[in-house]
Amino acid sequence: MASERTLAHRFPADFQFGVATAAYQIEGAVAEDGRKPSIWDAFSRMPGRVYRQHSGDVACDHYHLWENDLDLIKSLGVDAYRFSIAWPRILPEGRGPVNEKGLDFYDRLIDGMVARGLKVFPTLYHWDLPLALSGDGCWTARSTAEAFADYAEIVVRRLGDRMDALATMNEPWCICHLSHLYGIHAPGEKSTDAFAAAVHTLNLAHGLGTQAARSAKPDLPMGIVLNAHIGYPVAETVEDAEATERAFLFNNDIYFAPVFEGRYHPEILEAFGDKMAIQDGDLKTINQPLDWWGLNYYTPMRIKADASPTAEYPRAGIVPPAASEDLTDIGWEIHEDGLSDLLAELYRRYTLPPCYITENGACYNDEPVDGIIDDQRRINYLDKHFHATANARDAGIPVKGYFLWSLMDNFEWAEGYKMRFGIVHVDYETLVRTLKNSAYWYLDLIKEHQKTR
Repeated sequence: MASERTLAHRFPADFQFGVATAAYQIEGAVAEDGRKPSIWDAFSRMPGRVYRQHSGDVACDHYHLWENDLDLIKSLGVDAYRFSIAWPRILPEGRGPVNEKGLDFYDRLIDGMVARGLKVFPTLYHWDLPLALSGDGCWTARSTAEAFADYAEIVVRRLGDRMDALATMNEPWCICHLSHLYGIHAPGEKSTDAFAAAVHTLNLAHGLGTQAARSAKPDLPMGIVLNAHIGYPVAETVEDAEATERAFLFNNDIYFAPVFEGRYHPEILEAFGDKMAIQDGDLKTINQPLDWWGLNYYTPMRIKADASPTAEYPRAGIVPPAASEDLTDIGWEIHEDGLSDLLAELYRRYTLPPCYITENGACYNDEPVDGIIDDQRRINYLDKHFHATANARDAGIPVKGYFLWSLMDNFEWAEGYKMRFGIVHVDYETLVRTLKNSAYWYLDLIKEHQKTR
C-alpha cells in the first residue's frame, strides 16, 4: 500500500474530499416536528423484510445530534458533506401543506455546514418516499413524478441559496430494480410491470425535478447520482459476452440513455416499452442538461448467459463470488479496477458532464478493542479505490471529487444495523461516536492533499 503522501499527490489541488450519509439511515426522530411515515417506516415493520425488524426510528439520532456530527465532519478535514433531505419532513403527505419545521431543520443543518466551511451537496430523494404516496402506487404512478417536482421547487426556494450542488435522485437502480422488481427494498414489489412503470416515472421525476429546481435557482449546479454496474463475462464465450452487454443495457443504459441522450435503447423498449406509459415530450423532459453526475461504486457483477426457455430479459445471470475470494463482510467482491473500468466504459458510450464519486466504501464489522477500532481491511479497500479513481483521472475522466460512504455506521436498509460501513463507529445503545483507524487514515490523506493547495 502506497503512503498517504504518494496517494494524495495523485489528485489536483482542487479535488474535493467528502463524506456521505442519507436521511433515513441516520436521522431518527421519525415522528417529531411534523414528519410523517415514509415507505421505509412501514416496510421495516413488516416481518421478514428487514433484519430483526430494525428500523430508522432512532438510527444515529442525527436529528438531535447534528451539531456534534457537523463538528465531527469538520474534524476529519473534508471539503464537503453529501447528505439527503427527507421528503416526509417537508411534505408529510407527499404533496400539499408544507411542514415549516422540516425546512427549519435543514436550514439549521445547512447554516451549520456553511459556518464550518463545508460545501453543501444535498440529494432530494434517497428512498424515503412519503407513505401517503404509496396509495397512488409509489414510483409506478406518474403523479409521484409530479409531486416530486413540487417538492424540489419548495426545497430549492428555501435552501438553494446555500447549496453548492444538488442531486435529484440517489441510485435509480435501487429505487426501481431492488424495490419494484426484486422485492428487496421498500415497497417490496416483485413485478416486471411495476418495475417498467417505475423506471419511466423515476426518469421523468428527475427531469421534472431538475426543471423545478432551476425555476427556483437557475444557476444551481444540478446532477443525478447513479449506481452503475460494471459487468464481466464469467467465460470468454460469445454467449456470456452478449449477456454482459444485455446486462449493461438493463442495469445502466435504462437510466443513462434517457437522462443523458433523451432515448431508450430499442432492446429496452422491446422488453418493457409497452409497460412504461411513455407520453409525447417525456424524453425531452428527462433529457435536461446537467452540470455534473455522481457514480456510486462498490463491487462488480460477474455475468453468465441464461439460456433457459423461461428466462426474461436480459437473459443474464449474476454469478455470486466464491467464499475464497477477497470479500467485504457484506459478501461483496473487492475489485477496484471495476471503478476505473466502469468510468471508462460510461464515458466511451455517453457524452457526460464532470463526475464525482458520490459513494464508495466497504462494510467491515470491526468492534472496539480497548477503545480502538482497527479496521485495516477498510483502509486497504479505500487505498485501492482511491488509486483506481486517480487512474481514471490519469486516463482523462473528469472526476472532480470523492465522497466516502459512510461518515458513520447507520441503518443499512434491509440489513438493518448488522452491517457497518462507517469510518466512525456508532454504539447504538449509547449513540457514542468513535473514530475508527480508517477515519484517522482519511484525515491524514486529506492533510497531505492540503499541502498541494
